[in-house]
Amino acid sequence: MRARAHAALGAVAGVLLTAGCTTTGAAEPAATAQRSGTAAPSAPAPARTAQGTLLVADFGSDTVTFIDPVRGPLDSVEVGTADSVEVGTAPYGLVVGADGRAWVATAEGVAVVDTASRESLGRIPYATRTGPVTTGEYRGGGMGIALAPDGTRVYVGVNVPGAKGTLEVIDTATRTVTDTVPVGRRPFDVDVARDGSEVYATGHDSYDVTAVRTGTLTPRRLEVAPYGTEGGLGSWLKPHYAVVRADGKLLLPFEGERLAVLDPRSGRVDVERMTADTHQHGAALTPDGTLLVVGTGPIDGSDAGPSLTVRAPGGQERVLPLDGPHEDVAVSEDGGTAYVGGGFTREGFWDGITVVDLDSGATRRLPAGVRPLGIAVL
Repeated sequence: MRARAHAALGAVAGVLLTAGCTTTGAAEPAATAQRSGTAAPSAPAPARTAQGTLLVADFGSDTVTFIDPVRGPLDSVEVGTADSVEVGTAPYGLVVGADGRAWVATAEGVAVVDTASRESLGRIPYATRTGPVTTGEYRGGGMGIALAPDGTRVYVGVNVPGAKGTLEVIDTATRTVTDTVPVGRRPFDVDVARDGSEVYATGHDSYDVTAVRTGTLTPRRLEVAPYGTEGGLGSWLKPHYAVVRADGKLLLPFEGERLAVLDPRSGRVDVERMTADTHQHGAALTPDGTLLVVGTGPIDGSDAGPSLTVRAPGGQERVLPLDGPHEDVAVSEDGGTAYVGGGFTREGFWDGITVVDLDSGATRRLPAGVRPLGIAVL
């Protein structure tokens, strides 16, 4: 999400790098400085997080971790600085606003983090009862999360084990839950229309997208099941993540074989061919409309290996192989680099990110947090 993080990259904006100066050698005592007419040296300013830093949700822990996109976690890059912030059990999706605040969906509530100073600003409990706080793929609590274009609302999909989920609406000024709306089962992803008029919660276990009008909070169920619904909860052929295209339609990839194109106004689903032939999860759009889709690798043993599909707006695809399962993807501001988290909701995850040059297809692996799931570029 999109982390999910993948759904709010256009809103992510410049967090400034303003590192304080440090002195060499021993500091001059204040009294001596006054007698000599020189100012006493000031303490170093706190470290600030650079634009382009990556932020990942550590699904295997209770933190978010800040990652230098070249060298890895910031504690290995900036001596004496923290690379992670505690947010709550099993963080899943995250989204970052233009003000630099990150909103993180955990099993315990939505955590708020100041990404500039790398400090926790607290956690907002859910209004929905989700049962005991647990970890793992089927845990209760927040999953997909998205931010309104004007930054005034956060929308989080809350999983209720064994029941339908809810969409909770958070006022970003008061940091309180103001409304809840029923949605499908296990809301893997949440996306917002580009004009802010609707929110879309992708229900993994109910084969649907719930479209919610932001003015009235009226939900509409839109079935998205290009393979049908046979198999129910035991089927692998379900929706996972979505992106909102410039024309307002939602793109939902399935199994490296079919791309469901959902028109939320009519509920119509058109299906286009895909070529990766592998189970697929995370998705993102580059600034020019290129679709990036994460192939997790085979679930039932018959699919192709892990990959990143790079699909041009016209439908032409390149399938870039990846080493090991992955979950979600984010893209650099210039659209030239993809960052693919190795967390994965199922077994086979690893503690890192694959960095992909989208022009050449070259990849390199980068250590990053603990089972990094949601991912964003600051």
